[in-house]
Amino acid sequence: MSTQTADPKAPDGFRVAVQRVGSFMSGMVMPNIPALVAWGLFTAFFIEQGWTPNADLATIVGPAIHYLLPLLIAYTGGFMIYDKRGGVVGAMATIGAIAGSDLLIANINAGLPEGEAPLGEIHMFLGAMIMGPLAAWLMKKLDLLWDGKVRAGFEMLVSMFSAGIFGFLAAIFAFYVLAPVVNWITGVLSNAVAFLVDNSLLPLTSIIIEPAKVFFLNNAINHGVLTPLGIAEADETGKSVLFLLEANPGVGLGLLLAFTFFGVGAAKGSAPGAAIIHFFGGIHEVYFPYVLMKPVLLIAVIVGGMSGVAVNVLFQTGLRAPASPGSIIAVMLQTASGDYVGVILAVAVSAAVTFLIAAVILRASRKRDLAAGDAMFSSAVAQTQANKGKGSAALSGLVAGGTATATRIERVVFACDAGMGSSAMGASVLRKKVKDAGIEGVSVTNKSIAALDGTADLVVTQAQLTDRAKQNEPAAVHVSVGNFMNAPEYDEVVEMIRAQRAGAPTAGAAPDAAPAPAEPAPSDGVLKPEYVRIHEGSATRDEALEEAAGILLGAGAVTSGYAAAMRDREETVSTYMGNGLAIPHGTDAAKDTVLGSALSVVRYDGGVDWGDGDTATFVVGIAGKGGAHLEILASVAQQFSDDEMVERLRRAGSADELYALLSDGIN
Repeated sequence: MSTQTADPKAPDGFRVAVQRVGSFMSGMVMPNIPALVAWGLFTAFFIEQGWTPNADLATIVGPAIHYLLPLLIAYTGGFMIYDKRGGVVGAMATIGAIAGSDLLIANINAGLPEGEAPLGEIHMFLGAMIMGPLAAWLMKKLDLLWDGKVRAGFEMLVSMFSAGIFGFLAAIFAFYVLAPVVNWITGVLSNAVAFLVDNSLLPLTSIIIEPAKVFFLNNAINHGVLTPLGIAEADETGKSVLFLLEANPGVGLGLLLAFTFFGVGAAKGSAPGAAIIHFFGGIHEVYFPYVLMKPVLLIAVIVGGMSGVAVNVLFQTGLRAPASPGSIIAVMLQTASGDYVGVILAVAVSAAVTFLIAAVILRASRKRDLAAGDAMFSSAVAQTQANKGKGSAALSGLVAGGTATATRIERVVFACDAGMGSSAMGASVLRKKVKDAGIEGVSVTNKSIAALDGTADLVVTQAQLTDRAKQNEPAAVHVSVGNFMNAPEYDEVVEMIRAQRAGAPTAGAAPDAAPAPAEPAPSDGVLKPEYVRIHEGSATRDEALEEAAGILLGAGAVTSGYAAAMRDREETVSTYMGNGLAIPHGTDAAKDTVLGSALSVVRYDGGVDWGDGDTATFVVGIAGKGGAHLEILASVAQQFSDDEMVERLRRAGSADELYALLSDGIN
């Protein structure tokens, strides 16, 4: 069974800055990949060269690529900085950049000599990635200037008009200032790519891209350069080879196959499972430790990548839209019609070339690798996680003689200090993801860290609590998350289990041996209308904790010492969950202050600064005894993982309406 995740030191310096920029760009683009896929399908089916040409439906293609997709990216970037308010002003500012770019190009084309080819539209993806978050950040700073200084009853008026006026000014700035800058940058990048293509030098990009992938520096290149240029090219020709420069899964497959046949120790044992996760799951990071443990293998992945790009250039192949994740399945789905042979051949050639070079290197160093043992591989896994800057379920499953496929993951446990709040909600969210993925034979439960008994296959905790969890579950895979509501690690866990199930049967308990989650006690009386409140203004975190504890005290669920226990909990680890939700509760040491089960719900329309840049709108106080609160907590978790439902909760006009929405289907 896989052991605990290593504790890498946080990377620093220029590399981390690039990682952060790349991760932010990725965060703007990745949620909008479905829209890019939809646009790719419209292109594939309905343009003149498509499978089923339709002149009427083809009219959707242009507006979608020129307006919709950049505005979606701008909104997402603004949302990441300052919630929906940031998203709105970010999108408004970006429309100025789009209009400014169009006017510049129209003026240039009007002055061209007769017969000279006019310039095409520049789709403002780069502008969206700049203006969306920038406008949101500035809006956030401006709001701080008058925070708490607005007369009661005028908050909404000031909020609406300040955002509207700022969006108006930001759009003008983008029109006159940002648009010309982005047009120039795009022109430089486009000319550089054209130069590489015209001189058959595009394969040389692998010299930069492949090492950048290993050190998690590729997102800035991929989402900042290749994706915008690729989308522009696909709009003109229906496909782009730029989408294949980074996504080709053949390189990692060839490397992992080389380790399967010629590796030693843990690296050899883990390579087959990692190959499945990489090639079919699209999680490329699982092959990075194999390169880091023997850096000379960079030669293999670079030459393998170059050979794949060369084949794609030779056959003039491309994808209709980005393939994300970089799975062979996603690549095939996005391959342009008529290009399947070339793309498949490129994947196969890159895998074969990488395999051959890596095999020679591994054979030549086999004696030294045997002498070094597994320490070198474990160190490489830890270094990869350090390069990534956070834990990874896929990476943590590589150490100790095998991937997560070495033993079936059947028992997933969410652990927190008390085992009754954040862990219960996180377990509910992941349980639903596992169910929606059609995975059977996996139980997802929650416990306090003190109750971990060595039976879990995978343990999920907030990052601050992972070390404590490792002491009680030293043999489990440990996954650290930033919050329990919408952590991206959930999807990694699901993909890891899915890929594991796709592999060969492995040792371990039968699927039906996993204990079923305990049935929670009825939730009658846990949430009552009088426990739900709405405040128009804001509050400090301590004020919110005092109010939550006061409601629970009035409900007879806690003693007067519970407020102090709540504050102690926040000092240990934040109870902010994400999506504007915080669920304060006491520590495990404060069990004596809990007399019964109850939930308090307070909505602060002005927000509560929960620390670390988190702003809570909903504060759900918890007192749990005997599990009576778990059913309703599970429902709250599902509601707050649904953005549409969260918006309904925000719009509830009264405490009674908010109570009705929260308790619907429970009480």
